[in-house]
Amino acid sequence: MRIKPALAAAAALLSLASVTACEDTGRKPGRDGAATPAQPGAPAPQPGPPSAGSTADAQKYLRRYASCENLATGGREDVRLRSSSVKTVGGPVREVGVCSDLRENGAIGIFLTPDMKEFQEAYHRQVMDKIAAGEPAYGLYSRVFVGKDFVAEPTSATTARALAKSGMRVLTCNPAFGVPEGHKKEKALADSCVLSDFVHTKDGADAGSPEPGSSQGGQPAQPANPGLPSAGSVSELRKLIASSVDCKRFSTDPETVAVRSIDYQPFIEGDPAGWGVGERGLCGQPGGAQRAHGLIWLDKVDDMAALQTRARAVQLKEIQENGGRPKATKSVLLLGGNVAIETNNAAARFGLYQQQFFRLECRPGFTTPEGYRSEKAVADGCTLTNFEPDGITP
Repeated sequence: MRIKPALAAAAALLSLASVTACEDTGRKPGRDGAATPAQPGAPAPQPGPPSAGSTADAQKYLRRYASCENLATGGREDVRLRSSSVKTVGGPVREVGVCSDLRENGAIGIFLTPDMKEFQEAYHRQVMDKIAAGEPAYGLYSRVFVGKDFVAEPTSATTARALAKSGMRVLTCNPAFGVPEGHKKEKALADSCVLSDFVHTKDGADAGSPEPGSSQGGQPAQPANPGLPSAGSVSELRKLIASSVDCKRFSTDPETVAVRSIDYQPFIEGDPAGWGVGERGLCGQPGGAQRAHGLIWLDKVDDMAALQTRARAVQLKEIQENGGRPKATKSVLLLGGNVAIETNNAAARFGLYQQQFFRLECRPGFTTPEGYRSEKAVADGCTLTNFEPDGITP
């Protein structure tokens, strides 16, 4: 009886043929056993920022996330680039292209650069020059997306939000900008700039949601309204603000912290406890044999309501006495969640605003100008803002 071995061999041959046919045709069994076309795999994520050897290569990358048609390399004079902020950066840009964003009736500028660090530094200089020339909101609503060696700048906010989900990052150099909690934040190659996946718009509408799982500890991400910076001590605060404040010389000695200088006057006068401050430190050279230099006071706040109420009284008194203009050497009080900083250094304040510290503003009828941020203050009649009126300090 040799029938059973013969049947087994035939079954094996049929099974092998079936497997081979599946492999050759690229088809796989469907839900009911029928063959269905194999789906193409999603592009593998690229490690690090994307690179492009030409504007055509950049176009291919951008088309994975947005409409980018009718590519032209006519240079900076292309009418579709009329609103571009990148086309005026200059030197670091080697080649310029532009494609039509047909989906959003806009365009995307493409800029190749052989040195991304040089480009980011040049863009930072451009932003700061515009701010100094009287355009404080310049670059605040950046749509400058950077890769490894190319830059993309869409005219549409909707397209910008689509590109924010790519491997490119938004470059923002306006010191008033802060990355909301829950969004990706990375160090830029240019000091005082930041890379993020947050698209900042004037009305704040549909600015993009954080990616799932981007919050700490697996908890749901917080709304795109950042919490204020906090610290457990003035020593921790010193580390927190190291990128904005020169604090190589630091002391918590009460006599040193209580020093006064004709060039540097603190905002908090008298007993700090009466202001709700529990711990205080001082950055800079306090004086002595040499003149005081770079004094900035750091405060760990135990009672923020007491501090803001006292600060409001000081500000209203200044308004009555001299039109709200404090002495040029008097420090401005910047507030975090449970910390405060007193400084008359404008450059330091710009960096602190970027770290989401705010100034207390209690003038009657004050409204935060367009392009600046504000938060609710604890003290009645006041607001927290990163806007500074003219004449506040040098």
